[in-house]
Amino acid sequence: MGQVIQIDEARIRDHLGEMVRGTVEEALNAMLDAEADRLCGAGRYERTEGRQDTRAGHYERNLETKAGKVSLKVPKLRRQTFETAIIERYQRRESSVEEALIEMYFAGVSVRRVEDITEALWGTRVSPSTVSNLNKKIYAKIEEWRHKPIEGEHPYVFLDGIVMKRCWVAEVRNVSLLVAIGVTAEGYREILGICEGAKEDKSGWSAFLRHLVDRGLKGVELVVSDACRSLVESVSDYLPDTRWQRCVVHFYRNVFSHVPSTKIREVSHMPKAIYAQENRDTAAGKAEAVAAELRQQRMVKAANLVEQHVGETLTYYAFPDSHWIKLRTNNPLERIMREIRRRTRVVGAFPDGQSCLNLAAARLRHIAGTQWSTRKYMNMDPLRADHDHQHGAVVA
Repeated sequence: MGQVIQIDEARIRDHLGEMVRGTVEEALNAMLDAEADRLCGAGRYERTEGRQDTRAGHYERNLETKAGKVSLKVPKLRRQTFETAIIERYQRRESSVEEALIEMYFAGVSVRRVEDITEALWGTRVSPSTVSNLNKKIYAKIEEWRHKPIEGEHPYVFLDGIVMKRCWVAEVRNVSLLVAIGVTAEGYREILGICEGAKEDKSGWSAFLRHLVDRGLKGVELVVSDACRSLVESVSDYLPDTRWQRCVVHFYRNVFSHVPSTKIREVSHMPKAIYAQENRDTAAGKAEAVAAELRQQRMVKAANLVEQHVGETLTYYAFPDSHWIKLRTNNPLERIMREIRRRTRVVGAFPDGQSCLNLAAARLRHIAGTQWSTRKYMNMDPLRADHDHQHGAVVA
C-alpha cells in the first residue's frame, strides 16, 4: 500500500510540475505577444491608422527556466527586427549568478563561503564542476586584467613586495609577490601590476619592471620604496630618468634598530625633526645635527646610518610641497599590502605560486574597482606648473 501511495505522490509531483511549466510557458508567450503588439502599434489582425508594422509568423525556441524547459513562439515582424528583453532577462539569470559568484571571489569571499551564500540565495549549493569552471573563468579574468595595457603617464610610482608561503614538493617555501601602484597625471591612484618573484632579488624586480614597461608604463618621475638594493638597481636599469625616494618610515625603523630599547623614546623625535624642515638644505643640516647628537650618545651605528643614507630620504623635496607628505613614505602601498595579507592569511600555505598570485591579484582587482581609484588622490596642477616653469627657463 505504501508503494502505491509513493507512486501516486510522484505522479502528483510530475503533474504539478507540468502545470507550473505550462503556466510559465503560457505567461511568457503572452508577454511576447504583448510586446509584438506594442512594436506594431496595434493588436493582431487589428486595423488602425496607428499601425507601424505587421506580423510575419513566428519561430520556436526553447528556454530553460526554473520550472523546466518551455517552448516559446517568438513573433517575427515584416519591417523591424523583433527584440525582446524577456528572453534576455532569463538568459542573463545564469550569467548574472556566475558574475555574482566571480565578484564575490574578487571581493574576498572564500569558495566555501560562496557555496553557503548560493544555497541561501538560490536554494542550491554550487557544484564542484561549477566551482572548477568558475575558477577557470576567474583566472582568465585575472590574467586579462594583469596584462592589460597601462595607459597615460604615472609621475609617481610606489613599489613593494610581500612574502607568502607556498608548497614546493612537500616542503613549504617563501615566495614574494611584487606590487606596484601609481598616481596618474590627473592625480588618481591606479594599481599598475602584481607579479610573482621567487624572492625580492635583482632578477625578480627586473622582470617585474620590464613587465610594467612593456605594458606601457611611462612618465615616471619618482619611485618610492624601501631600501631594497636590487629594486633600486632595477629601477635605474628600466626607468633611468626616474628619481628614487627611500621610504621615511622604513628609514626610521632602520635607525631605531641600532638604538637601545631604553633609548628609543628619548631619540624618537630626532629623525622626525629632519623631515619637518622647509627645504632640502635645512633638512640636510638638521640631519648632520641629529647624527652628531646620536654619536655623542654613543649610538655610532645609528649615527653612521643617518650620515650615509639620509640623502636617499630627501628626494621628495624636489617636488611640489603639497605632495611631500604623500611622497616621503610607502604608506599608500603598505595599506594595500595589509589588505592582501588579511585576505590570504586564512589559506596558510598555497599549493603553488600561481594560486597565491591569483588570490592576491583578485583582491587588488577588487580594490581597483572601488572608490580607492575613483577618488582624486593628489592635485597635480603644482607639478604641471613646475614643468611649465622649467620648460620656459630652458627655452629662455
